Amino acid sequence: MQITPIKTRIFKEKEDLFSFILEQVKHINENSILVVTSKIVALSEGRTALYKNEKQKITLIKKESDFTFKTKIVWLTFKDGMVMANAGIDESNAKGKLIFLPKDSFKSAEILRKKLMQHFQLKNLGILITDSRLLPLRAGAVGMAVGYAGFEGVRNYIGKKDIFGRVLKMSKTDVADSLATSAVFCMGEGKEQQPLVLINDAPVCFVKKINKKELKISPNKDLYLPLFGSILRK
Repeated sequence: MQITPIKTRIFKEKEDLFSFILEQVKHINENSILVVTSKIVALSEGRTALYKNEKQKITLIKKESDFTFKTKIVWLTFKDGMVMANAGIDESNAKGKLIFLPKDSFKSAEILRKKLMQHFQLKNLGILITDSRLLPLRAGAVGMAVGYAGFEGVRNYIGKKDIFGRVLKMSKTDVADSLATSAVFCMGEGKEQQPLVLINDAPVCFVKKINKKELKISPNKDLYLPLFGSILRK
């Protein structure tokens, strides 16, 4: 698998994302995945607010969330079936503004996929929209898939055998978030200006239509339920 970050100029708010990508990416191979940071997708949609004060920010976090819980550092939130800090609202590289997550990252990914497939005359292309997240008891950010199109986001091993013939009962691979982490690592978290990444030769299954619910599980079945179960019951 080859991962190539693409250094670009600064993306402007409400700029056309498709035109920007064509300006930066001159060729895409068949069976590739184009990774796009959620920040420029959100900027293209005008999903921003001028930062006024912390009270305003908290109000917006609550409005964007399905559930909020205040911690010493951030607001722990549930949004679109995901656990994240501050409902994904970000101040970094925002020039005095707050940048939200895209309105519908799955829809944005599919629209972009169709346009790029037509432009580059491709049969198979994946689009992955990413954000950063923190894992429990781990320092530093990793990648998270907030939307994708064109490939299966989960690889299912249930019912298959391991190398010793034991039938696997629970094993699945989170393909979308694994690719997102690889891409976000190359994009960087500071002033790298690498909002796009091309992934070639990824071991994925390309599809025309994805299942948006394949990555989600019920909170009641989550491994971390004992840690935040009391929060969910409030």
